[in-house]
Amino acid sequence: MKIVKLTPAQFDRFASNHRYRNYHQTSMYGMVMSRFGYHSQFLGFVNEYNKLVGATLIIYKEVWRKNKIAYAPRGILCDYEDISQMKEISRQLKRILGKQDFMLLRIDPCVPLTIRDTEGNIINLNENGNTVIENLEDSGFKYMGKNLYFETEKPRWEALVMLQRDTRDIFAHLDKRTRNKIRKAKSNGLVAVRDENKNINKLYQYVGKKDRKPITYYQELIKNFGDDIEIYYAKIRTESYVINSRRNYEQEQEFNDNLAERIQDLDLDPKERDNLLNKKMESDKLITAYKNNLLKSTELLKQRPEGIIVAGAMVIKYDNAAYIYTEGTDSNYSTINPSYLLKWQIIEDFNEEGYKYVNLNAICGDFDTTNPRKNPYIGLNESKLGFNSTVTEYVGEFDLILNHFSYNLYKKVNKE
Repeated sequence: MKIVKLTPAQFDRFASNHRYRNYHQTSMYGMVMSRFGYHSQFLGFVNEYNKLVGATLIIYKEVWRKNKIAYAPRGILCDYEDISQMKEISRQLKRILGKQDFMLLRIDPCVPLTIRDTEGNIINLNENGNTVIENLEDSGFKYMGKNLYFETEKPRWEALVMLQRDTRDIFAHLDKRTRNKIRKAKSNGLVAVRDENKNINKLYQYVGKKDRKPITYYQELIKNFGDDIEIYYAKIRTESYVINSRRNYEQEQEFNDNLAERIQDLDLDPKERDNLLNKKMESDKLITAYKNNLLKSTELLKQRPEGIIVAGAMVIKYDNAAYIYTEGTDSNYSTINPSYLLKWQIIEDFNEEGYKYVNLNAICGDFDTTNPRKNPYIGLNESKLGFNSTVTEYVGEFDLILNHFSYNLYKKVNKE
């Protein structure tokens, strides 16, 4: 086997037909990263019959004394189940990259380990998943383990909504709380729309600090992925917001008055009275919330009669699937659930367009919903698993040390 450099076109042709293809392993993604401090190479692995049997995009940068660390995002594209091929790929990478001052190559293959339901129960197991892990370890890759949270470059767990069904059936199988939040968003005058102009400026206000990337990064994504990028926004129709806020307030006030009147009934037994008092206290809280919403919506109508954007999302289309690459919400309006409406609109649109699934992006692998101190990502999981998602668990992240001396010295210096 030998390593050859591929042109972007050669790499894309190979990658587009590989079983582990993904949008990170494309020339478009490589071009984006090359604008932000990274260099990129497209490497091919050719066997003794001069046949291309593997390939990868690697992005890299100099980190210390001209020494480099490389990363193959969601790569390498090869047959991980073939131990002899893996060992030869590892040997060639060490030989070629080691001579070019590379210290480390990190990979996180797009190889599923398990498919799970919303409670974390395994519904499908990749019988060769552990073989893939063992083959990589036997080939010299250091395994970072089956992490549950976000300790690695890319998430090990993702939530997918399967499509190609009647939209009404998809909605009916959402978690009840998710359905209610979507309805609540609509009742508050929210609409979700696709931005045909792909203007990133508003979205960046919500995702810039979270993702820690400059706005030019998202502009480069749009430039390089072109028609395969979509931008969605959730917008409040302020007049509808006022009307619905007033209605919610008035209905709750009427319900509260009725409870107050019933509590005065002297014939009530103590247990029933306590029950009504509890309902009254909950209703009091809702009245306060609805009143604040009414005041906020009335003021907002005066200031922004044309409406206001309160959330947005970027979607990448690849291989008959839609990936929510990033999303963000104005925290002042998170209680009216714009992010839920956005996700549902994206699901609706891509289902109608015949896509296979929508990838809602990262979740954590801890499915415990009872202890927020132990699992700080309960809210994140709920916001995605509530869409009756199918969970994909990937094999995880691996490091191949290419120059032990330089890498150990680099770690020592940086630790100090």
